[in-house]
Formats: sequence, structure tokens, C-alpha cells
Amino acid sequence: MSPPVEEGSYQTQPDEFPDGGTRAWLVLLGTVCATFSTFGYFACWGVFQTYYEESVMPGRSPSDIAWIGSMQTALCIMPGILTGRMFDLGYFKIPYLISSLLLVISTVLVAECTEYWHFMLCQGLATGIACGGLYGPTMGCLGHYFKRRRGLALGIAGAGSASGGVVFPIASRLLLSKVGFQWTMRILALILLCALTVTNITLKRRLPPRKLTSGLINWKSLKSPAFASYIVASFLVWHTIFTMLTYLDISSMRVGISPDFSFYLLAILNAGSVVGRIASGPFIDRFGCINILAPLTILSGVLTIVWPHLRTVSGLIPLAVFYGITSGAYLAACLAVVFQLGPVEEVGQRTGIVLTVSAIGALAGPPTSGAINFATGGYAAVGGYAGAVTFLGVAMMFVTRYYVLRGKFVGKV
Repeated sequence: MSPPVEEGSYQTQPDEFPDGGTRAWLVLLGTVCATFSTFGYFACWGVFQTYYEESVMPGRSPSDIAWIGSMQTALCIMPGILTGRMFDLGYFKIPYLISSLLLVISTVLVAECTEYWHFMLCQGLATGIACGGLYGPTMGCLGHYFKRRRGLALGIAGAGSASGGVVFPIASRLLLSKVGFQWTMRILALILLCALTVTNITLKRRLPPRKLTSGLINWKSLKSPAFASYIVASFLVWHTIFTMLTYLDISSMRVGISPDFSFYLLAILNAGSVVGRIASGPFIDRFGCINILAPLTILSGVLTIVWPHLRTVSGLIPLAVFYGITSGAYLAACLAVVFQLGPVEEVGQRTGIVLTVSAIGALAGPPTSGAINFATGGYAAVGGYAGAVTFLGVAMMFVTRYYVLRGKFVGKV
């Protein structure tokens, strides 16, 4: 059966990227709202991690509770192989609408949860699957419209995620104290509904559906050393990049920072992320994605190692700002490398492979850090572990760069 032609007329020249114009900027607006509603929403997980540990499930270990948040994040990117394939084949609008409704409904249902498995089902599984139906196709749309300005576009799109990371933690913490848990979730669902309405109206494919003869995975693409090494790099970095987001709030409280201020560290981190995502875009367009992201990600690893050893507000605030800048740049533009490693007509499939493998790393990351914390009684070993794995991820980025440049030292990648 042929895929439905659900978007009207298409611009059929793959290499003629608009890189601007009304339609392209509307797509970018929709992308901003989508990242706000997915990773921006997830950025407040640290608030819920703290609230659940202290109020809802005090008998559960940090690792157990962290599985809820890591499942959210992992399922947001794990279905990438399936959603990427569907996107390339032309199935977009209807699955996207269904995913949007599922995200709003699952958020409302979290308000009614009382047991651990309730939260795992609604806030972990259902919310994650819904976001998985949104994130991959959103990035596919953006890849259809921008090439020369792709770094800038990804930075602006990522700013939506970072903006959500400012709005949702502050709103969640304040609402929890004023209106209680149930109404907090209902209000968050209303915010998501408004943002996703804009997203569903503005997002649109540019290219016609592509007839692909390969299965969900294009095994030929995995024979490329550059692409294969970048998959490994993504797995390693995604495994650790959410560690500080998950535990910064609760770890700062454990060293004596006031609970009334500690949750603001997440908002400060995500405000820094806005800067990192937008400011890195023009540099990535000019100098190359890996050339910019690799050194910034090295700095993320260093900051992760330093984090557990800071015990004052004057130390934790700049840490949050700079970690937000460096990690935000990576999260905004990590897929830009994938766009360069194959034809644009297959961007959904290749993006899906990277996102799915990255999801496995993200799924295990925070629970592994929680288990290390439980075993050692502190966060020093957590920071050391996460920082070391981040460095390994950067090393694999340089392997990708080596293969793309065919052994040359200087080049734009």
C-alpha cells in the first residue's frame, strides 16, 4: 500500500534547501514548540526526582526512582528507527497528532498515580512513547528545510528545549507547594497542549515520500566507519549527559543548600543551555559540528567530575551555567553530524538509528549513577564515572572526524 500524500504539494529537489522563507521559519517555530514539549518537559525531572524521594516514595532508592525519568528520555529517542522509517515513507501528520494527544493525556493521568508502577506506566512508559512519536519526525522536518543554516536552526530549535527546562522546573516546584501534585500535573498538561497545538499546525515535510527497499535499518550505512563510530560516540555521551540534570537538585540539598533554592539550579542550568544552543549554531555552521562539539563536550566531562566537590551556592551557580552551555550545545546539534553522513532523503532512517542506540545509553545512565550513589553514599564516584564515559564519547567523535577527513588533521566536520 502506498503511503498517504497528506501534506499537499512538495518541493521535490533534495539539494535545494530553502534555508529561510515563511514556510521554513514556521517549521522552525513548530520545532521549537516540539522540543519545549519533549526534552524541555523532561528537564524538570530533577524536581520530580527530589519530590518523589522525599514525599511520594521515600522508601524507594534513588536508582529505582531514576528509572522513571530515564525511561522517559530513552523512549523519547528509542523509537527513532521506527519513526524515522515512517517519516521517510511519508507517514507523518496523523501519527504526530496521536503522539501529541497521548503526551497530554499521560500527563493528566500522572496526577492520579499513587504507586511506583503507576508512575512507571504513565510518567515513564506512556509519556516516553508519546515524546518518541514527536521528537524524531520533528528533527526530520527540520533537516528537510535547512542546510547552510542548519547549525543555527538546530540551535534555535534546541533553545525550545532549554526554555522548557527553565519554565517547567520553576513552574513545577512552585505549583507543588501552592496547588499540590494533582493540579500541578494538570496545569503542566495544559501548557503542553498549547505548545503542541502550534507544533501540529506548523510542521510540514518538504520532500515527497521516499520508496525505500531496505528494512528498518539500512545495514549498508553501518558499513561506513564514520557513521558507525558516531553511533558509538552518541551512545556514550547520551549515557552520561543527563546525570547532572537528574541529581543536581537532590545532591545540592545533601550538602546543605536550601531546598527553596536548590531547584533553581536546574533552571539556571537550562538558562545556560539556551545560550549554548543558540550561540554554538553560527560557529558550527562556519567551523563544523564535531570541531565545535568535541571540545565543548570535553568541558562537560570536566564539569561533571568537579560537580560533587562543590558545596556552596557561589560554586554551584557557575557550574550550572557552564554545564548548561556545553551540554546544551551538544544536545542541540548532535544530529547535525548525522545529516552530513548520508543523503538527505534518508535522514529519517539514519537519525532513527542514532537516536535508538543513544536511547539505550540514556536509559541506563541515571539509574547506573543512582546505583553508584547508593553503593558509595555520595556523588563523587558518580561524577567520576560520568565524566570518564563522556571523555570516551568524545574520543569516538574524533574517530568519526578522522574517517570523514580521511586522515587529514585540518578540515570542517
